[in-house]
Amino acid sequence: MDYSIREFPDLQFGTLYCIGRNYSDHIREMKSVETAVPVVFLKPRSSVIRSGDPILYPSASVEVHHEVELVLLLGNIPEKLTPENALTAIKAFAVGIDLTARDLQADAKKNGLPWAMAKGLKTFAPIGNFVEFDPEKTDLQNLDLRLTTDGEIRQSGNTEEMIFSVTQILCYLNQHFTLTPGDLIFTGTPEGVGPIAVNERITASAGHNLSLLETYVRA
Repeated sequence: MDYSIREFPDLQFGTLYCIGRNYSDHIREMKSVETAVPVVFLKPRSSVIRSGDPILYPSASVEVHHEVELVLLLGNIPEKLTPENALTAIKAFAVGIDLTARDLQADAKKNGLPWAMAKGLKTFAPIGNFVEFDPEKTDLQNLDLRLTTDGEIRQSGNTEEMIFSVTQILCYLNQHFTLTPGDLIFTGTPEGVGPIAVNERITASAGHNLSLLETYVRA
């Protein structure tokens, strides 16, 4: 099947919406609980890097974790977005990594503070190549997600395991935010999150390498 790989060079990324606790096994490994509605947080768009760019290990943290995710790139948003037409808002998809300073996140949770320092540091949103979305070719609820470090498999899951589907996420975000073309949505991570280290090479993929991300960690 022919898939269209696109980079959209003239497109300015908008807001980065991120969904937490969207895979049951990940919730269990984090000793968290499922929520009735999606957990939403934001990353600055300046945290985005692309395949081949290095991850900069932050001086503020000693425990940075990888979280492989399906990332959605939004195009034209229906004037009235509904479950029936929600997928038409998706221009393309890619694999991404939601990098998390786990020690800073733990401190923020303990003190009831925002997660910006834990989730939004420099280079904390690596994204692979975009694949133009065609619902006739791609089922977004049946894409394999995989992440390796130095060739060792760390994460392996499938988007069918999501608690909140892509359609549900889009409808929920649209209810509370003004979605615009160029916005990115990180849709949550399966189990297997873990630490990264300086000099490691990280590879992530979505849909049997339809979208591929290769990066490395630098001090």
